[in-house]
Amino acid sequence: MRKTAEELYSYWLTSDKLDADTKAELEKLSGDTKEIEERFYRDLEFGTGGMRGILGAGTNRMNVYTVRRAAQGLAKYVLDSGKAADGVVIGYDTRYFSDTFAKETAKVLIANGIKAYLFETIHATPEVSFGIRYYKAAAGVMITASHNPKEYNGFKAYGSDGAQFPPEASDVIVEVVNSCDIFEDVKVISDKEFEKSPLLVKIGAEADNAFLDAVYAQSINPDVFKTVGDDFKVVYTPFHGTGLRPVTAIFERIGIKHVIVEPNQAKPDPAFSTVKSPNPEDKEGFTKAIELAKENGASLIIGTDPDADRVGVVVRDKDGEYQILTGNQTGALLCHYVLEAKKKKGTLTDKSVIIKTIVTSDASREIAKDYGVNVIDVFTGFKYIAEKIADYEVTGAHTYEFGFEESYGYLPGTYARDKDAVGAAMLIAEMAADYQTKGMTLYDGLMELYGKYGFFAESTVSVYMYGKDGMQQIADTMQGIRNNMPSEFGGIAIAEKEDYSINKKYLADGTTTEIGDFAASNVLRFRLADGKTFIAIRPSGTEPKIKLYFCTAADSKTAAESQIAFLTGAVRSYLGI
Repeated sequence: MRKTAEELYSYWLTSDKLDADTKAELEKLSGDTKEIEERFYRDLEFGTGGMRGILGAGTNRMNVYTVRRAAQGLAKYVLDSGKAADGVVIGYDTRYFSDTFAKETAKVLIANGIKAYLFETIHATPEVSFGIRYYKAAAGVMITASHNPKEYNGFKAYGSDGAQFPPEASDVIVEVVNSCDIFEDVKVISDKEFEKSPLLVKIGAEADNAFLDAVYAQSINPDVFKTVGDDFKVVYTPFHGTGLRPVTAIFERIGIKHVIVEPNQAKPDPAFSTVKSPNPEDKEGFTKAIELAKENGASLIIGTDPDADRVGVVVRDKDGEYQILTGNQTGALLCHYVLEAKKKKGTLTDKSVIIKTIVTSDASREIAKDYGVNVIDVFTGFKYIAEKIADYEVTGAHTYEFGFEESYGYLPGTYARDKDAVGAAMLIAEMAADYQTKGMTLYDGLMELYGKYGFFAESTVSVYMYGKDGMQQIADTMQGIRNNMPSEFGGIAIAEKEDYSINKKYLADGTTTEIGDFAASNVLRFRLADGKTFIAIRPSGTEPKIKLYFCTAADSKTAAESQIAFLTGAVRSYLGI
């Protein structure tokens, strides 16, 4: 039986394995029963994507000890698979303690007799995914909390294919986390032993160059930059993260002459001091970049999140205003660009597919239909897109052309098995240059697509519910919906109700069918009787919140956006949140 929070708090405080700083942090909590409960009431959850949490002392926090224990679980997985000699690739971003957590992960792996490939400097998440495949490693770890606030960090685990861990692999780590003593049962070598270990392999420029080669190979029309020449300018911001080196390097390779980097946000900074949030979904973070774009006459701004797996785009409209594109909008533009180019080259076949998540807009489906290409839906999380890629490589059932999710993640090829802001940034810039040769901006291109396929509007709303009570509130909210399924939202009837936790679709006539080839997941999706709208509800897998997704289409931009605003109010009223 697991100890109580107070018992674990006392155990940590009295352990001779605890470092002085952590002990001092815990001593300050003496008498604060609520905070002690929050930090120790559970072990930080390890799922198929790894673990992510707030930095600090305690079993429910990211710290050296919880990272080491996760690394011990990973070591067991690698040893059980008989691939210790194949090693584990480890990367890290610019967050607080990322370099420390990466080193501690390597020290645990080496202590277990496993080779550790450690990047010497900060690197992007997609480079780690690529690096696993490049070195033919048994697994990989990226220390990052992606676009989360500065208080967070995480331990992202990958399998030998470069994709995030499948459930059977995560289960091995969870078993270790649940069974081993966090101080006594974790093997770790000293810093001195670490530096001298023959099992330590430091990754340098060779892998960087190979990654850039693989990204460049996805370019569709690099010669377009010769056409636009000095007239094409792009402002870029890495939001204090890892993107600066790889993104500017790929821009140089494809021949962009004028790349204007936002100087304040180019510096690695774990406090993300110039933005409220290092999330490319938030326009606020682009304030400085927009000022630069205005000063330099640039119509395109690209920003990557701290670990450079997500990319945001800001474009100038016909009125000279700068508009941030949603992840769905950028995805639709990229789908059209990729499919149009491949159609011209004659490489599309009846096996060609686009892969997107179930909460991603249907705009890409309408576009793909025009090219005779199917769109495959998968669960939220890029690991599910990676699973399909791997399956198609074995079965030959389909050919992967492009994959993306609404949360600003895109993958233009199969060189990595996670979303890649470096490759996406390259294609976005190339696409913008292509539109410029036609006298258009990306915003003009988006409006052109809407004029042809319908005006789509999408929105994602996050409702935060913090702490232990918040977790229970999230669970109660989801169960409450299932217990009392709505028949309408805002007076619009619901035609289909999908519960992915049991793979059931409930139709308006009372019949029930299976949704399809999906594993169980805590997601609800509703398709309205207008035939153009869906609403999805799911807990976040990385933050204490429920996410609401809205997608609709109409004959005009104004009508579509009005419908989204109306439905957002109706659903929030129904949920009472």
